[in-house]
Amino acid sequence: MFDPFYPFDWLAIQIVTQILGLPISSHLGSSLHFFLYDVPKVLTLLIVISFIVGTFQSFLEPERVRSLLEGKRTFAGNILAAMVGIFTPFCSCSAVPLFIGFLEAGVPLGVTFSYLMAAPMVNEVAVILLWGLFGLKVTLIYIGFGVGLAIASGYIIGLMKLEKWVEPFVWELQKSHQAIPLEGEDNLETVALNWGQRFEQGRFQSSEIVRSVWLYVVIGIAIGAGIHGYVPTDFIIKYAGANNPFAVLIAVILGVPLYANIAGVMPITEALVNKGMPMGTVLAFTMAVTALSLPEIVILKKVLRPQLLAVFIGLMTVGIISIGYIFNAIIN
Repeated sequence: MFDPFYPFDWLAIQIVTQILGLPISSHLGSSLHFFLYDVPKVLTLLIVISFIVGTFQSFLEPERVRSLLEGKRTFAGNILAAMVGIFTPFCSCSAVPLFIGFLEAGVPLGVTFSYLMAAPMVNEVAVILLWGLFGLKVTLIYIGFGVGLAIASGYIIGLMKLEKWVEPFVWELQKSHQAIPLEGEDNLETVALNWGQRFEQGRFQSSEIVRSVWLYVVIGIAIGAGIHGYVPTDFIIKYAGANNPFAVLIAVILGVPLYANIAGVMPITEALVNKGMPMGTVLAFTMAVTALSLPEIVILKKVLRPQLLAVFIGLMTVGIISIGYIFNAIIN
């Protein structure tokens, strides 16, 4: 089977065995091979795939996404919002303006939540790293579970009619938007970009992502390399293996405050999986890192009352933990 990363593997082996004179089976040799192979592989994936995603996102400006979701109702709207969220991921700092903008445009609360849940959870950095470290099958399962959770949670929030727990100023903005349309709003046209400009946007996004996460990637791979070479398999199996009924719960709790370090955390999970951590535990951990990030929760508190924030956190937590246990049960 063709392996596009074989040159990285071959070069890592040559450096460890021929230049450094270490056997691959030794603790240090195994750790160095892990590090020298994963660093160029993961960074190459980040550069290439983030360029492709960035180019594609030039077709989905925030205004176009908002108009696409405007007026959509219940289940169909939740599905559309979650699917759009896959291709328009955002960072935590964008949560509040997006939330206000969607509600201001008349997007229902439950549909808005489906988008806000799917977009950060199917984060391009997390998806790229999952693909590079665990393969396409695991990545697709992660995307499927993530989108399904966003659809279901948003639909439930819509059925619960929780608009009363959104801060009143948000609805005041919606009323003023409807009463006083912006000048020229009816004739608003999106300026068409040529392919050169779209590729430039893709290049810019790729460079920004790599610049912001490369150090976390290298540090994470270094830690993962240490685990790979030196931590006994029996230790991981005992505390985070399939026989520990609390492993998924612990992984989710640990994942919440680590949002900013997702690029550094994922290579560590690769080493843990190699040592015996179940894949469902890894998927639950990754979802918690991306979808239940502490920064996003703090920012959303500006527009959500504590009751609605608690419903959001509760639905996501129960869903993520359930996904972890279900996936572990399927593959074991």
